[in-house]
Amino acid sequence: MKSRIVTALALMLLPVLAHADLRVAATTGNMGMLARAVGGDAVEVTVMAPPDRDAHHLEARPSMMAALRRADLVVSVGAELEIGWLPAALEGANNRNVRQGTPGYFEAGRKIELLDVGVAADRGQGDVHPAGNPHFYLDPLRMGEVALALAERMGRLDSANAEYYRANAEDFVARVEARMPEWRQRLADAPGFVDFHGDARYLEHLFEVPMYGTLEPLPGIPPTARHLRSLVDDLRGREGVITRAVFHPGEAATFVAGELDWPAYVLPLHVAVDGDVSDYLALIDQWVSALAGES
Repeated sequence: MKSRIVTALALMLLPVLAHADLRVAATTGNMGMLARAVGGDAVEVTVMAPPDRDAHHLEARPSMMAALRRADLVVSVGAELEIGWLPAALEGANNRNVRQGTPGYFEAGRKIELLDVGVAADRGQGDVHPAGNPHFYLDPLRMGEVALALAERMGRLDSANAEYYRANAEDFVARVEARMPEWRQRLADAPGFVDFHGDARYLEHLFEVPMYGTLEPLPGIPPTARHLRSLVDDLRGREGVITRAVFHPGEAATFVAGELDWPAYVLPLHVAVDGDVSDYLALIDQWVSALAGES
């Protein structure tokens, strides 16, 4: 509480910003939320990927190129999550200031320790990410690390507001840390879960809730009857929950949940394109409620 008060006072003492000094193109809703949280009134944020679509499987669109063409900073998830469309959109935008390797290109996944690094890039193993699991945005502590790194990058591009960005990032970290004890308590006796794709891998790691498997037999490979039957046979008689993202088909989850008599939850992975920190904390709260089996 004391740290939040100090941060709030620091923000009050900083100059009031009359206009956006950085134009940010964020790949996903959660990256847009973080850019908005850190940048505050000094940034204008455009989110390129709709929150109800799978960011693995989008195509480069003119609207993305337009956002990138006018951007001072790109904020991406990285770890090859956007590999199918972001490079093409950057090429089409032809904005040398936000190309990979420039200060105007920020890849969040490079600022934190990722899980599952070094998986062999073998198409026979499904949609794998050798650089690491890109779904860290469901880990609020890692997102806090990204916020601090993003503040540093924004300050590099806009030194006049560097202290403002840093204070905003610290406030995000403080808000996350304030919620962690409650989330840990609610998940202390969580039974375990089966996820559709493995998007909740970081939640499994953060809160030590066992993930028994995925409805996909391999990442990105649609569920098969044989795989689902094997899951049911292995888990029958145990307690747990089924989770899937809003854009995943529901048939497999319905089948396994019915066979095991487990509750099934449909959950967002990203906040809305204009989402703020409160929306992000509410999103994590939804996942905590689901993993805890709360009604």
